[in-house]
Amino acid sequence: MPPELLCAGRCVGQAGAAQAWHCPPGQGHSVWDAVRMPLGAGTPVDVQRREDSATEGSHRLILAANRDEFYSRPSKLADFWGNNNEILSGLDMEEGKEGGTWLGISTRGKLAALTNYLQPQLDWQARGRGELVTHFLTTDVDSLSYLKKVSMEGHLYNGFNLIAADLSTAKGDVICYYGNRGEPDPIVLTPGTYGLSNALLETPWRKLCFGKQLFLEAVERSQALPKDVLISDLLDVLNNEEATNTIILVDADGHVTFTERSMMDKDLSRWETRTYEFTLQN
Repeated sequence: MPPELLCAGRCVGQAGAAQAWHCPPGQGHSVWDAVRMPLGAGTPVDVQRREDSATEGSHRLILAANRDEFYSRPSKLADFWGNNNEILSGLDMEEGKEGGTWLGISTRGKLAALTNYLQPQLDWQARGRGELVTHFLTTDVDSLSYLKKVSMEGHLYNGFNLIAADLSTAKGDVICYYGNRGEPDPIVLTPGTYGLSNALLETPWRKLCFGKQLFLEAVERSQALPKDVLISDLLDVLNNEEATNTIILVDADGHVTFTERSMMDKDLSRWETRTYEFTLQN
């Protein structure tokens, strides 16, 4: 997404049993992987989605994300924007790609996250991938239909992975995935644990497996504790000196807590944390 986004998630099915994807140890550790994300560092993004979160205070979606980007790339910190200030995200400000984003959520319940797909060479004439998230957040098209449209135009972009979700307290959440270096059609993600980094969904890179392990441990530790503790624990998981960390929590009633921790002036000793809260309008 211009950034690297590492996602790990866990869903709890209707029977209440956690369904997890377990990674084989030690697989897929590339040179790039070792340089950008050494084992033992925090993970760029983790996501947990629950479907049985009727209990007050529980969360049906937990997302923890790193924006892994060059420090010099200009961007705006997360804030509300759009016609009615209904969209919350950071914004890319690089010349020629202004207005794109890597992760965002709207008050109408639309959520999208983007990762780059690791490839040997980039086509510098390709369209900016950040627009894929922005377009979804500003359209009324549902997540699956949107990704089907994107799949028809995937050849216009460098490699990417895109998660698009419609979050509805009344109708239930629908979360979909498409990667333009994988299968031709998008898929709807059923309850389970998913991992996404800079390869296709569920590619068991070593950093992905390690990051998901830390993520799930943090979630388990924090189940009976205030959400501030969970946010703090997840920020610790992400604490690998990446420029931006984001935590998104969505509870059973559609209340959203969006926390962003950003490096200030490219200084590793200076960080700013902002939190926004709102309730989904559906």
